[in-house]
Amino acid sequence: MYTLIPPISATPPERTVIFVGLRGIPEIQGGVETHVAAISARLAERGWRVEVLGRTPYLPSQRPYTWKGVTVTPVWAPRSRSFEALAHTALGLIVAAGRNPDLVHIHAIGPALLTPFARLLGLHVVVTHHGFDYERQKWGRLAKSILRAGEAMGMLFSHANIGVSKVIVDSVRRRFSVGATFIPNGVENPFPQQDTSYLDRIAVTPRRYVLSVGRIVEEKRHLDLIRAFARLGDPGLKLVIAGTADHAGRYQREVEAAAAATPGVVMAGFQRGEALSQLYRHAGLFVLPSSHEGMPMVLLEALSYGAPCLASDIDANLALDLGADSYFPLGDIAALAEALRAKLAAPNPTEGAERAARVLDSFGWGAIVDRTMEVYESALLGWKASSPRRGRAGLGRRVEFGGR
Repeated sequence: MYTLIPPISATPPERTVIFVGLRGIPEIQGGVETHVAAISARLAERGWRVEVLGRTPYLPSQRPYTWKGVTVTPVWAPRSRSFEALAHTALGLIVAAGRNPDLVHIHAIGPALLTPFARLLGLHVVVTHHGFDYERQKWGRLAKSILRAGEAMGMLFSHANIGVSKVIVDSVRRRFSVGATFIPNGVENPFPQQDTSYLDRIAVTPRRYVLSVGRIVEEKRHLDLIRAFARLGDPGLKLVIAGTADHAGRYQREVEAAAAATPGVVMAGFQRGEALSQLYRHAGLFVLPSSHEGMPMVLLEALSYGAPCLASDIDANLALDLGADSYFPLGDIAALAEALRAKLAAPNPTEGAERAARVLDSFGWGAIVDRTMEVYESALLGWKASSPRRGRAGLGRRVEFGGR
């Protein structure tokens, strides 16, 4: 699947972009990772030289390799929830400076804390804001302050900003008086119809299970879902939780204990490819009970398969406008249990097919990559007009874009 290659030359060709701030690609758990995998492969198809700097602990090789025309280069990172992203990003930016690319694209507001450092290294920077990470339950007061600082540094010191939701774009404009371009997450075309071999392996029956997909972290609210599922009291129904934790900890142990104590809960671990596709395609109901999302990629994926969906009533989920019966009040376990019961009792295949068509039309990756390239090209034009030496932008004039 992967082809090992020697490190790329320090002198990049025209139109080179390096992605920083993520664990890596391909098929590595996380919304940012899925987002970058989709965009990077399509940029490579369109003639860009693309490199992703990934974190060594998550990659399948400790040497650079290619995937769909994208160079993936391992860069050391500590396996630490608190320091992993910042340490890796700092080292990644030093590596990127040696490549002299046209652009460095930093993803997420934690890594964006180092945007001024990137500028001092002479890099030309685009930042994508994937969500208000300081709202995540797992972070303490100090970490949340650092993430807020990262948001400010990324928005104020980058040459161009992208926000994956209109809420983010509006917030950036209001609080920092800078523009950002709205470019949402996207979805791939669903896998073709498959058999149910994976479902057979985990002993679940098509349409007789509730599905949750995502990392095992506090803001995904798995415990709410497990407790609501237990109230249904249906011995023929199962709850499949697909995902794992990046770092073992208290919350993971609590979820595993609750799952073990609740009949019908299946901890499926991180799934990808055909196995994940089978889970989406045959789910009786997909549920996203999160307290925090930027742009809910797993919800888009479920919708693209025509799965019936139920989500918490946070702004990011409400923005998809699924209808009142597809939302429940965040954290209200009784209301979630009642919504589960109602949705499972009255499936609507026609509604699922219509939603799938709308999602694929509105969130196809082709248009998203077109918009991303527009941001890149506009940023490069602004940079070349204001910077006398290509590849060394310094801390000069930024390029701003309004949300469109």
